[in-house]
Amino acid sequence: MKVAVVGASGRMGSEVCRAVEADDDLELVARVDHDDELAVAVEAGTDVAVEFTTPASVKDNVRFLLEHDIHVVVGATGLDDSDLNEVKAWAEASKANVFVAPNFAIGAILMMRFAAQAAPHFDGAEIVERHHEKKLDAPSGTAQRTARLMNEARQRPWGVLPEHHEIVEASRGGDLSGVRVHSLRVPGSVAHQEVVLGASGETLTIRHDSLDRSSFMPGVVLAVKKVAGLGPLTVGLEHLLDLEP
Repeated sequence: MKVAVVGASGRMGSEVCRAVEADDDLELVARVDHDDELAVAVEAGTDVAVEFTTPASVKDNVRFLLEHDIHVVVGATGLDDSDLNEVKAWAEASKANVFVAPNFAIGAILMMRFAAQAAPHFDGAEIVERHHEKKLDAPSGTAQRTARLMNEARQRPWGVLPEHHEIVEASRGGDLSGVRVHSLRVPGSVAHQEVVLGASGETLTIRHDSLDRSSFMPGVVLAVKKVAGLGPLTVGLEHLLDLEP
């Protein structure tokens, strides 16, 4: 399978290049760093492109690749629901599919599932996510998807928090449909998330830490190998994993 990596010189892109080169079933045929280099992926006969650029460029890159019938595995964040609807339409008009994952670490997928399972049993929940200081977007895609899955698992709204006075603006974090999210950008970090749920007299904390970017690679490689057999648009690594107990 011929693979191109878009954003190849970035932190994640360079790690993806190494993972592809280490897999006997995959061949790295193109390293792309700028939008005007995307034609290189086409000329190389790419089967699947892995997109790890920035929120500003990911959407246009996905469109270009689909127009040339190249399957795309997207790890870059920045695609909201409206964008994903457009991407699905482009994929349906193409011979290629798109796979999007906010997080490719197996432990992170389990953390999200556990949080969703716990959500119906608690009155309130907050998410603290921490990434390196050069991450451009906040909150992370993982935090957004975690909150969404938790909200979908509940049949009642979260408990209303008492009025509070923020001495420092936004110190209570952002509100994702009742789940407060706090984003930390700290040097030395990779990707970390903690979900804290509370009810009368107890709390439950669910935490996941990616200590090295290699933790994402098994999920990326799996998505590269599976994307051609999926539908036009698939969101979430859990769809490729057998997570039943």
